[in-house]
Amino acid sequence: MNRFVSSVICGLCLFSCVFVSTAAQIEKQLNLVTSLSSHDPMYLGLERFKQLVEQQTNQQIQIRIFVGSQLGNDDDILEQAMLGANVAVLSDGGRLSNYQHQLGVLGAPYLLQDISQLNKLVDSDLFNSWTQQLSQRHKLKILAFNWWQGSRHLLTQEPINTPSDLTGIRMRTVGAPIWIESIKAMGATATPLSWAEVYSGLQQKVIDAAEAQYNAIYGSRLYEVTSHVTKTQHIQLISGLVTSADWFESLDSKQQQIVLTSAKAAGDFATHLVKSNEEQIENKLRAQGLVIKQIDIQPFVDATEQVYTNLGYSQLRKQVYELLADE
Repeated sequence: MNRFVSSVICGLCLFSCVFVSTAAQIEKQLNLVTSLSSHDPMYLGLERFKQLVEQQTNQQIQIRIFVGSQLGNDDDILEQAMLGANVAVLSDGGRLSNYQHQLGVLGAPYLLQDISQLNKLVDSDLFNSWTQQLSQRHKLKILAFNWWQGSRHLLTQEPINTPSDLTGIRMRTVGAPIWIESIKAMGATATPLSWAEVYSGLQQKVIDAAEAQYNAIYGSRLYEVTSHVTKTQHIQLISGLVTSADWFESLDSKQQQIVLTSAKAAGDFATHLVKSNEEQIENKLRAQGLVIKQIDIQPFVDATEQVYTNLGYSQLRKQVYELLADE
C-alpha cells in the first residue's frame, strides 16, 4: 500500500512538473498575427523579429507567426492582448486611437513628410508619454512604432483628379475615426471593412474603391479587381508592434530589453524593404494593367485640413510640428 501511495504521489508530482513546465513555456511564447500576405515586407520584418528574439534569448522566448488573420482580425487581437493573451499585432495609430486618443494623429492626413520625421517623433518624450498611458490604462504595450508600410494611395475604377471626383464613391477604410474622417473629407463615402474582405468587396461591388500602399495592393492582388491608382499619398501608414502589457511584464528585464531592441531593429529592416522596393512594385503594378497617375495633391491637402479640427487634433499637430522643427 505504501509503495502504491508513493507511486501515486510521484506520478502526481511528475504531472505537476510537466504542467508547470508547459505553462512556463506558453508564457514565453508570443503569437504574432497579421492580415498581410507572407510576401509583404512587414511579414519579412516579423520574421526578422522572430529570428532576433529567439537567437538572443536562446529560445527561451519563442515566436509564432500567423498570416491571414488566422487568430482574428487586428481589432480582435488588440482585445485579446488587453485581456493578457500572449499575442501581438502590427497596428496603426488610427486603430489605437480608440484607446489612446493622441495616437490617432499618427494616421492623420499629410502629417509627416519623410521617414526621418517619423523616427524623430516616435523616439520623443511626447510619443513615450502616449505609449505609457496606453499601457497603464489599457494593458497594451507598444514594442516599437517605426514600422513604415508606405504611402497610401487611392484605388478606384475611374480616374481621380480632385476630391469632387470621389463624390458618391464607397471607399473601403479602417473602422477608426481618423481614417473615416479622412476619407469623408476627401469626398468619398467611408465604408469600414476588414482588409481580408477588400478583394471580394471590390469584386462583388460591395465597395467601389479602396486606398492602400503599394505592397498591400500587390500582395492582395487588387490589380485584378480594380483599374486606377491615384498617388495622393494622403496617409503615411505608420505601424507599431503591439502586445499585451501583462505578457511583457511577465518577462525578466533582460528579456524585455531584447524584445524591445529586436522590435525596433525589425521595424527598421521592414521599412528599408518598403522604401527600396517601391519603384519595383510600382512597375509590377503597371505591368499588371493598373493605370498609375501622379496628380497635384494640394486640393486633397486642403480638403483634409478639417480632419484635425473635427477630431480635436489641431493643437496636437502643432506640438508635433514644434517637435520636428526643434533641432
